[in-house]
Amino acid sequence: MKQFINPIAEMSAKGQLTGLLLIVATLLSLFISNSPYRESYLHFWHLEVGSSFFQLSVSHWINDGLMVIFFFMVGLEIRREIVHGELSDIRQSLLPVLAAVGGMIMPALFFVLFNQHTDFLQGWAVPTATDIAFSLGILSLMGNKVPFALKVFLTALAIIDDLGAVLVIAIFYTSEINLGQLLYAALIIAFLYTLQKFRVRPVIFYLLPGIIVWWFILHSGVHATVAGVLLAFCVPMNAVESMEHALQKPVNYLILPFFALANTAIVFPDGGAALLLHPLSLGIIAGLLLGKPLGIMLFSWIAIKAGWAQLPLQVTWRKLLAAGFAAGIGFTMSIFIATLAFSDAAVLDTAKLAILVGSLLSGLAGVMLLASERSIGN
Repeated sequence: MKQFINPIAEMSAKGQLTGLLLIVATLLSLFISNSPYRESYLHFWHLEVGSSFFQLSVSHWINDGLMVIFFFMVGLEIRREIVHGELSDIRQSLLPVLAAVGGMIMPALFFVLFNQHTDFLQGWAVPTATDIAFSLGILSLMGNKVPFALKVFLTALAIIDDLGAVLVIAIFYTSEINLGQLLYAALIIAFLYTLQKFRVRPVIFYLLPGIIVWWFILHSGVHATVAGVLLAFCVPMNAVESMEHALQKPVNYLILPFFALANTAIVFPDGGAALLLHPLSLGIIAGLLLGKPLGIMLFSWIAIKAGWAQLPLQVTWRKLLAAGFAAGIGFTMSIFIATLAFSDAAVLDTAKLAILVGSLLSGLAGVMLLASERSIGN
């Protein structure tokens, strides 16, 4: 357990600062997008950057380039937990695994319920995501009154949720497949895996081929961020912890805030409040605010009643429900999936606005529930 304690404590502490930076970036982006400078600001994110050989817009460089590094770090976290952490023991990991599954299924059902007769069904996965930085940050705000076991549970759940999001992106949000490009990527990944088996340790041997893998996957039709997770399982296991530690600051304090700036450039239309009553908005908000905690609680209850798992130490059902609401903070991952699901700018802005509202309400519900738990002493 000692190997798992330090990363969780570190993630909880950094989650507060990361969450604050994301909030500041979001508010700044919303302010500029609805100011007299909106045209210049929106134009900036669509500027083409690169050579004549390879050009992407600034927002695409962030979403398809920098976010690959974020997903690489996610892959390192998943791998560490599978080998040494909470997910290394099948029985111990069963509760967060099943809770994560429920926390993805139920929000999708809520979304489909509100959008079954609309043209927005492709956004079913938007409310299924959990923002690990924000969700852990919310628990950390409540201080030592939150049992450490609850933070472990939520971290493991969020990591499984991230893995589910990667699979969803790869399977459901992939355009036409270029098998030739995928074959080239697969050959390089096989080569890197062979290097790992022969205990080749210098990171440079993995970095340069990794960039080539990203290039091939970017042009294969599969979303480029999948390359980050695949590469994380190729690097030597003894380098995972140091690489994860080295990436945390640039990812949390640079890449994610840039992502927030680029993807929350939302222009509020006239009657913007009415958009929250749109089926698309209702499906997202209900999925995050109701579907997430309901799915987590239902699947956790089934696992515990069936004798497959048990409540973590010092964790009550009320605290588990609070963690379920915290998991409803989709933010970064939900916005990322929305950018893949919707190409129409107006629809995408509506989805992003709903994500912000749903995540805010979920976070407030989690804080209030934890506060009431403290006051009644349960």
